[in-house]
Amino acid sequence: MDEARDSDNSFDVVVVGGGAAGLAGALTLVRARRSVLVIDSGSPRNAPAAHMHGYLGQDGESPAALLARGRAEVTGYGGEIRPGTALAADRLPDGGFLVHCGDGRTVRALRLLIATGLVDELPAVPGLGARWGRDVLHCPYCHGWEVRDQPVAVLADGPLAVHQAQLWRQWSERTTLLAHTWPLTAGDRELLAALGVRVVEGEVTGLAVQDDRLTGVTLAGGTVVECRALVVAPRFTARSGVLTSLGLPTVVVERDGSAIGTCVESDPATGATVLDGVWVAGNVTSPQEKVPGAAAQGVRAAMAVNADLIEAESRRALRTLRARADA
Repeated sequence: MDEARDSDNSFDVVVVGGGAAGLAGALTLVRARRSVLVIDSGSPRNAPAAHMHGYLGQDGESPAALLARGRAEVTGYGGEIRPGTALAADRLPDGGFLVHCGDGRTVRALRLLIATGLVDELPAVPGLGARWGRDVLHCPYCHGWEVRDQPVAVLADGPLAVHQAQLWRQWSERTTLLAHTWPLTAGDRELLAALGVRVVEGEVTGLAVQDDRLTGVTLAGGTVVECRALVVAPRFTARSGVLTSLGLPTVVVERDGSAIGTCVESDPATGATVLDGVWVAGNVTSPQEKVPGAAAQGVRAAMAVNADLIEAESRRALRTLRARADA
């Protein structure tokens, strides 16, 4: 247990990423009496959202408040959290890792748990970024209830738009599909008509906002289409710098035959990657996972990390015992 505790810069486990997955993993590990460092860039994916939903016992909680409690829990058990960015990592001859941080410092770890999440790459419509997570939305399970029965518009800039319109109609029958730049098939239009989803032609060029609330979208000809929520399909791009520096590639994630982003593959039960000593959890490996699922992945990965360390410690103890017996 103590091999990596020879200095302030050596740890049993370095967790890269301080979101729900990383903190849940760190909490599990510090409670297992491991020395743990969390390196957190302070840029959680859900930072723009005022509330999170669907997390049992935490519904409606602020994401920032959840993370603040999580950090306090980790440090309360002796874990360390450092603000900063992990840029890359090297595999050491002894099987451990050297993590390079943006401030020039390095830290050593016996094992790595990477929970860096992803970046939502939004469609190229002016104004989307400023309202992302507020009234420019993606997931109805996160935000659908809050805009139920209100006018909702779905931006069609890819093959998932019709599916999104079908899905969001569950929360509001006042759902409109904005054809934008995506060519709808005759079958698409027939299905949308059958569901009562209105189709509006024309490219979306901007948002209409009044009193800091979305009121509609503006089309190229100047027409404003009323809506209180605009649904988009971002590209989910894994924050994979540390992983790729270790030779772990990203793969394209597809849904219904269409690319929706990238991730780093792992064992679905444990988060283990193909590189010994490296685990992943959360959106970096599961782009569509929500906060509760990401936290659960962090816990499962941490248990697997601890089990791996126990096995290594047991092998060392046996070698020591046998060496003494042979002496």
